[in-house]
Order: sequence, then structure tokens, then C-alpha cells
Amino acid sequence: MNARERVLKALEHKTPDRIPVDFGGTAVTGVHVSCVKALRDHYGLEDRPVKVCEPYQMLGLLEDDLLDVLGIDTEGVVPRNTLFGFANERWKEFQTPWGQEVLVSEHFNTTADANGDLILYPEGDTEAPPSGRMPRSSFFFDTIVRQETIDEDRLNPEDNMEEFMPITEEDLQYFGREKDRVSASTRARIGTFGGTAFGDIALVPAPFLKHPKGIRDISEWYISTLTRQDYIHEVFSRQCDIGLANLEKIHAVVGDTIDVLFICGTDFGTQVSTFCSPETFDELYLPYYKRVNDWIHKHTSWKTFKHSCGAVETFLSHFIDAGFDIVNPVQCSAAGMEPKSLKERYGDNLVFWGGGVDTQKTLPFGTRDDVRAEVLHRCEIFSEHGGFIFNSIHNLQANTPVDNMVAMFDAVNEFNGVS
Repeated sequence: MNARERVLKALEHKTPDRIPVDFGGTAVTGVHVSCVKALRDHYGLEDRPVKVCEPYQMLGLLEDDLLDVLGIDTEGVVPRNTLFGFANERWKEFQTPWGQEVLVSEHFNTTADANGDLILYPEGDTEAPPSGRMPRSSFFFDTIVRQETIDEDRLNPEDNMEEFMPITEEDLQYFGREKDRVSASTRARIGTFGGTAFGDIALVPAPFLKHPKGIRDISEWYISTLTRQDYIHEVFSRQCDIGLANLEKIHAVVGDTIDVLFICGTDFGTQVSTFCSPETFDELYLPYYKRVNDWIHKHTSWKTFKHSCGAVETFLSHFIDAGFDIVNPVQCSAAGMEPKSLKERYGDNLVFWGGGVDTQKTLPFGTRDDVRAEVLHRCEIFSEHGGFIFNSIHNLQANTPVDNMVAMFDAVNEFNGVS
């Protein structure tokens, strides 16, 4: 099988010739720029600056030479603009606070505050209020919340709909070029088109807008999902209408070149519990997820991908009811997320995309033997009867030892019988 055939087989809950692997296909299965450099150095690839393809988390672009060495079976089709509202274009050199030379978009414009923190701006406009901050000891950006005072009597759902607009002709042309680019690839294609991330907490503060209005404070948004449900329904309903209209236009351009669509990254779990009850999920989120998934399954061959960190075992049957095909990142370290139980209970209906190794403890702090043992164990459980795409539990984080990352890839190859 080639890479795409392998992924498609697994997505049909059938056993491919070996477990498919995804790294770099989405913003939740990515690799920090420092790790990309470490892997390139380890495998003796050309020494060149890594491109920052996703500045919010400082994820690095995995170019074809590294994808080939690592045996990656996927590649992504991402929006034209980053989370900070600017396009990745006309690359320029930039030195990170940890001393790595990288390439960033010409619109990646920063200043430093009095503490030495790195400040980033929406659309690269340094005249606008900043929307991102990287503490000087950190390796990625935090969102700067720019919440105006909330007046309950004047609160208008239209203010939280500012970012949901009909897709532009420029963006459609961009996706057309992306279609042409990936059509020549033998890897499976994961699309991230935007507009269907209902309540994704990374997007609520709108780091891509210069002057966001409405409910933009993270705590206030979570409170609103209980106390202002009518407001949230209005936002989600209008977002869904626009999102479906945009998907129809995008599908007319890219067709079934795309195999998987990343629908939403809204997290519903913490390490030990959930942010809301399953009943609240069914009332507030499920109707809109179901509309999106139903349209996709009726009009396309795409499989739909739901990301949610945390202890979400109690939500998995609800994800199935909403029409999702895939769940990620499969945080096995969270409460109730025991791998064997997840596979037995939900493996016939959900593809597990992730869960291959713990990125909080084992991968950054374990030994090579610890990594190998955990990867082999997870592969044995999740790969039975297909329905498994290997990835770590969320992105590979900065300062992950390169020996452990290599041990992870070696263990997957060992399980797959690849020398």
C-alpha cells in the first residue's frame, strides 16, 4: 500500500499493511520547531532554518525529506491565514528567544515588553493592540485576552460572529492551489478549512482580530455556556449556516482530494473531569456538529475529525451520535481513558487518531526503553481491526529529548516490521 491507501484502509476500520503515522498534518498533531530541527539534525538532513507554519504553538513545517525519513503517511491542507490573522508568505529569518534561527512570515512582527516577553500582533499590525505573548522562558505564545466591559443590556451575539464570514474568492483560489499541490502526493490529505470550530477556546479570544467585541474572556465564555445559552445558540446557529455554505464552495474546488476534515478543536475534558455535562453537550453543541457532519457525509467522501483533550470517555458516545468518525488526541493519561477499554467500547465506531505515547510524562521524561514499551503496548491495543492512526497525545513539545522521539518512531517501525 502507499501512504494514502494505508490511511484510508484504517479509516474504514480495516487492517492496513501497517499502522499509518501522522505528524504535521494538523495543528494538534504537529511538532515544535525545536523538535523539527533536532530530528533533522539527528537524521543528517540538510541544515536549514525550520519554517514556523503555526506561530501560536510555534509548530514547524515538516518538509518532504523529513516526512520520508520518519515514514509519515499524511499531509495537511491548512487555511491561508494563521491564528494571528496573517498569511505565511515571503519568509524572513527570525531568532527565537531560545536561540534557534527559524523562518517566519514577513507579517510575523514582534516587540518586547519590559519583562522581555515577546509580543505578537493581529494581522502583523503593530499599531493594533497585541494579541499574543510569549513569556521569555516559554516556547510558544499565550493569547492576550482583550475583553471589553460586558453590558448585559447591550450584549449582542453579532459581536461574536465577526469572524464568521462568507469565504473570499482569494481563499478559494488558495485552496485550489493547495488541491493541485497535494494531488501529486501519495500521502493522505487532512483539510483544515476553518469556520466549524464551535466554541474552541483557542479561537474565542480572536487573536486574529484587531478589536474583538462580544464575549472574549475565556472564563466568561465558559460561564456563558451555562448562563447565556440563548446567546451561544445564536452565535453557533449563524456560524453553522455560514460554515456549511463555505464548505459547499470549498468542496466545489477541492472535491474528494481531501480525505479527512478537521472539524473542531473544542476541548471538553480536563485531566480528571469535563468542562460541561453530556446533557449540556447534547443541548448546546451536538445539533451544530450533527448538521456539519451530516452535510459532509451526504455530499463528500471526507471523514470528520474531532479533537478534544482530557477525560472525555463519557462524551465519546455523544461524539458518535454527532456523526464524528475520528477522535483525537486520545489522552490516555486522563481519568477514565484506559486504552483497552476505549478500544473495546468505541473502536467499532471511532477511529483513534493519537494516543500512541504520553507527551506529558513518558516522552519528555522517560527513558528510551519507557518510550519503546509504551508505544508497542498502545500499538498492540489500538491497531486491532484497524481504526488507528499513530500520533502522540497532542503535539511534540519543545525540549522533548531527540533520543526519545527517535525511540518512538523506531518503536512504531518495529511494530510495523519496517527496518
